Amino acid sequence: MSVSKIPVSTEVADLISTSMVWDNHGCMPLRPDDYSFLPRLQQYRDAGVNVAFINAGFDLMSWENTVAMLASFRHWIGAHPDDYCFADSVVNIEKAISENKLAVGFDIEGGVSLNGQLSMVELYYELGVRWMLIAYNNNNLLGGGCQDDDPGLSDFGRRVIDEMERLGMVVCCSHTGYRTTMEVMEYANNPVIFSHSNPLALWQHKRNIRDDAIKACAHSGGVIGINGLGSFLGKNDSSTQTFVRHIDYVAQLVGPRHVGLGLDYVFDMEELDEFTLNNPKMFPPEEGYGTGTNFVQPAQVPEIAAELLNLGYSVADVQAILGKNHMRIAKQVWK
Repeated sequence: MSVSKIPVSTEVADLISTSMVWDNHGCMPLRPDDYSFLPRLQQYRDAGVNVAFINAGFDLMSWENTVAMLASFRHWIGAHPDDYCFADSVVNIEKAISENKLAVGFDIEGGVSLNGQLSMVELYYELGVRWMLIAYNNNNLLGGGCQDDDPGLSDFGRRVIDEMERLGMVVCCSHTGYRTTMEVMEYANNPVIFSHSNPLALWQHKRNIRDDAIKACAHSGGVIGINGLGSFLGKNDSSTQTFVRHIDYVAQLVGPRHVGLGLDYVFDMEELDEFTLNNPKMFPPEEGYGTGTNFVQPAQVPEIAAELLNLGYSVADVQAILGKNHMRIAKQVWK
């Protein structure tokens, strides 16, 4: 599709270079000891992003693969200390920004990686995981997925939330069913996030979230990270204008302090296509899942800032959306 470029002025470039820019979700290949894609983290740095979270596993993968991925990611990042560090504490993130490094954190998409064992939450926290989904599209031991017949939050799910809050891990309801989401919002004591989700009011898709879920998230003190998949934004529309329209909708609904970036950018499209085609229950083709998905790319971040300013957002609100809102959650929840 043809996408009009949004001019990025010197003032916007300066704003990006002097701001915390935090993308709360990206997807690297989930193949242990395959480091071929990790140099592409440079795309974040080139775009002015200084904090990026990448997934270490999701509910199609075994817990063993999740642990192996964390080992791989930690090994590679540790071997490149001049450019990267771990986003496992507020202090480390602030230090990384001052040293012009990319702080990289880890997330897990769904509770299957716990293997039904509550103590796994602590292991993942020690390995740098700072947020975890309840479910990924389909139901699991914790609760219901958005593409499934959602039974609600389970007793085990409540115990997992308790443990996450004890440790300082953020609870996330992206990919999670509506009933489970609302029960999480009611049960949790800490802010709950949607790391990478879009408003259903703008585009009808089961992965997108209702207004009352957005309001419940904001009431908890949480943040909705806007997702950059074209199929969740519109008709495979990854234009900056459409992405910012989703940001603006959430900001108008609950305020700019409750919206951020969660681009969900996939670095290996072949792996994504393979997962999608081979798992129709998790990715129903009748729901629009398939190959050839367009994504908002990290390189569009300056355009996103420019478009928000064009819409009349203040510099302070733009900085909050770009990263300060995510940092607020980290300061409040992480330990």
